[in-house]
This record gives sequence, C-alpha cells and structure tokens, in this order.
Amino acid sequence: MTNLYDLLKQNFPADRGQTVLETPDGLTMSYADLESGSGRIARLLTDKGVGPGDRVAAQIEKSPQAILLYLAVLRCGGVYLPLNTAYKGGEVAYFLEDAEPRVLVCDPAGEAALQEIAGKAGVGTVLTLGEDGQGSLIDLSQRLDPEAAVVSRDDDDLAAILYTSGTTGRSKGAMLSHKNLGANTLTLRDTWGFTADDVLIHALPVFHTHGLFVATHCVLLSGSRMLFLNRFDADTVLDLMPRATAMMGVPTFYTRLLASPRLTRDACAHMRLFVSGSAPLLPETFKEFESRTGHRILERYGMTETTMNTSNPLDGERIGGTVGFPLPGVEIRIADDDGRPLPQGEVGVLEVKGPNVFRGYWRQPEKTAAEFRQDGFFITGDVAMIDDRGYIHIVGRAKDLIISGGFNVYPKEVELCIDQIDGVQESAVIGVPHPDFGEAVVAVVKRQGGGPEVSADAIQSTAKAALANFKVPKKVFFVDDLPRNTMGKVQKNLLRDRFKDSFSSAA
Repeated sequence: MTNLYDLLKQNFPADRGQTVLETPDGLTMSYADLESGSGRIARLLTDKGVGPGDRVAAQIEKSPQAILLYLAVLRCGGVYLPLNTAYKGGEVAYFLEDAEPRVLVCDPAGEAALQEIAGKAGVGTVLTLGEDGQGSLIDLSQRLDPEAAVVSRDDDDLAAILYTSGTTGRSKGAMLSHKNLGANTLTLRDTWGFTADDVLIHALPVFHTHGLFVATHCVLLSGSRMLFLNRFDADTVLDLMPRATAMMGVPTFYTRLLASPRLTRDACAHMRLFVSGSAPLLPETFKEFESRTGHRILERYGMTETTMNTSNPLDGERIGGTVGFPLPGVEIRIADDDGRPLPQGEVGVLEVKGPNVFRGYWRQPEKTAAEFRQDGFFITGDVAMIDDRGYIHIVGRAKDLIISGGFNVYPKEVELCIDQIDGVQESAVIGVPHPDFGEAVVAVVKRQGGGPEVSADAIQSTAKAALANFKVPKKVFFVDDLPRNTMGKVQKNLLRDRFKDSFSSAA
C-alpha cells in the first residue's frame, strides 16, 4: 500500500464528472472537483513548507472544503491533525505545542486569538477556512495548478494524528498510518456492502474517526456519493432518506429520529443500512427503531486508536446491545489484567490486534509500551464479554468499573436493568467514594418525557429484584440531561465529580 490518497483515487469512478458530494442548499462537488480542489490546496501547503511527515492542524467547521483540505494533506505527504471545534484556546495551545504543526487552519472568526497562540507554539503559517467554504486557504489556492504530485508514502508512514478525549489527564495523540486507515476502510466497504450505487447521509463531524475516516472513506472507496450535512437535523435527514441508501450516526441521531412522528417504514423504504457507533446504543432504541421502520440498526465498535474493530453482520442476525464479531483480519480476545485470555463468557478487558491498530502515541513511547502486550495486542481499556454465539458485548470502560465492598460491579449490567423501567429514558451508573464500601453504586437517571413519574424507590426495588444486593444503587439522582461529549458518549467522569460527596456524611 502506498499513499492513502492513491488508494482512494484508484476507486474513484471512471467518469470523474459524477457527483461525490451534495449539500442541502444545492451545492454539488464532482470527483473531478475533488481532485482539482485538493490538488490546489496541496500546492499551497507545499509552498508553505509542508513536506513528508509535517503536521497540518485544522480546527474548522464542517464543510466540503474541509474534505479537500484533508485530501490535500495526504497528497503532499503531510500528517492531518483534526481538532474538535469545541476546544478552547488553552486546549488548542497544548495540541500545537505537542504536535508542532507547520500549518494551522482555523475558522476566520477565531483567527486573531489563534494567531497569537500559534505564534507562541512556533507554528509558521495560519490559514483560515469557514463553514461557508471561504477563507485564505481557498483564496490563496484557487489560482494554483491543480496537478499536484502525490508524494510517495510507505505503509507505516503517518497519515493522521487524532488526539484522544483526555478524560483522565492530558490528551494523547494517536498515530494512524496510511496502512491503518486504508486497510480498515477497505474491509468496512466490503463488510457493509458499499457500491457505486450507494448514497450516504453524512451528518457526522469530520474531526473524528467516525465521520472523517469511516464515513468519508467508505464513499470514496466505493465511488459513491454523500448527502453532506453540516450538522444533524432530524427533519433534514428525513427529507433526504428517499434519495439515500445508508446513514452512519451516533445513538443520539436515532433517538432524535424516533422523536419525530415522520419516522415510518415508508420514510425509510429506500434505505438499505443504518449504522451506529461512537457510543453504546440502548437496546430499547434498537427495538423501537426496528418496530417503527423495519430496519435493524447495525452497531459496530471502534476507537480512535484502532478505527473499527468489530461489526454486527450485514447479512445475518444483528443483536441489539452487542457489537457483533471481529472484522476480517482483526483479532479480538478477552483477557485478565495480566493479558491472559479468559474463557468464553467471562468478563475481562478487550484486546485487539490487526492492521487497523495504530502506531502508538505521539512522542509518548513509555505510554505506548504500557498499552501493548508483548505479543502485539493493544489493551483497549474496554471491558467486554463474548457470548456462546460469538457476539461481543461491551460492558463498559475499565476505568468505570466499580469495586464496592470488594465486589466488582459492571455499570452496564445495572444500567440495562434500570433502562427497561417504565418512565426511565436513560441511566448512567457510577461509583463514588463511600466510607464503608470504598465505592458505592449510584444511578444517575434521566426520566422519560411524558412517561410515568418513576421514583428512586421504584428503581431500587426493581434492581433488588433482578440483581445481587451489592449491585443495587445506594442512591438514585435525577437529571434533566446526561452530560455527553461531541460524539454522544456519556461523560461519567463529570458525573463522578458532581456526585463525589454523596456519602461524605455516611457513618
């Protein structure tokens, strides 16, 4: 495998005039536009000193031109560094100081502040790109020669660095190679049956693995097209479904669709595939979506460091609450804390090995070494179980494990019990300090709008009837909303901090 851009280009349709991207307001981009636009930006980046291995950081809103920038970085041999648009000045400063990019591309509205931050971090060039596709990046590149050469890259050369969410300390830069990204998306294209006839609803952000690599690459590697939304809007998505065949989303997308009376079997009649990931999909959401639409959502499992690892089958039974089977070429095992494989059916840490697994953490060799076993398996930190049919169940994160009175409590098991209670929309189970038990199980619950007024006593009684006493929440708190990150994952670290003093006066 060579430069990832070459792999993508080899799969573009022979007729480059075919549309690759369309926005709701009528803007269209052809594969020819994709090539010429990315070529011009690659020329500009090269003129600004970007060479093989140089980082290009981008904190920009989603736009078609953002895809051109990503492809341009690949073409000139650079390393793409997308940054969450929610990051503030101090956070951005950390990333720039750590990654030392040669170029930063930012939103025009934030240019003045970021110019100063970039200057202190030694970034030589700051360019702008707005959500409207305008900015100095486009202005300076539009008259350049689009025939930029594609710089040769080896399999293990870096294509991108994505910083992890950093909920337990400073974010780490996951180094992803051309082979990591290319091999994984070829597998996904074939596993999910993408062809040139597909039309993908793309409503995901493009600073994250899911939207930038999984969704976009599946389109480009199948020569298909995407209906490109700056953000998710349920009505817009429902308007587009009659023209689309597939959608990739996070669980929040599906709950918002279910909240609309327009979501029916007829509305989804033209769709062949709904994919969910980036956060656990509640079994209730899975069941209700199937009941309303006739479609079983395909849930898969991945992470920043590995892109995609597992998937429920395209053809075959998709089971709600599971993430299916290992992808072709990916090895999965469930192990104890010392890396010893556990028997099927036992709960342990999920470890993964394959061409999708990242090169390590940027400039953190000790952290990298600590996260890999000697036989090459990467320790994901996710707690999982493989059932007797081979389906993988993600139980939770190892850091979310609760040890109460010496007993292990896996939050997911308690959450599944609570979430099925009439009147509960969703729960998050956490451990907080307790003077007697070390940690106490606490449930944080969002009530179902329009449902019965479920009480803390009712939740605890239901849990007592179904679970061992040490798993039953000692306290239940109700909230209007559970805190989530940009990809829809519940931020349990914030809940633990909020409720950490719940038992401070307990005897």
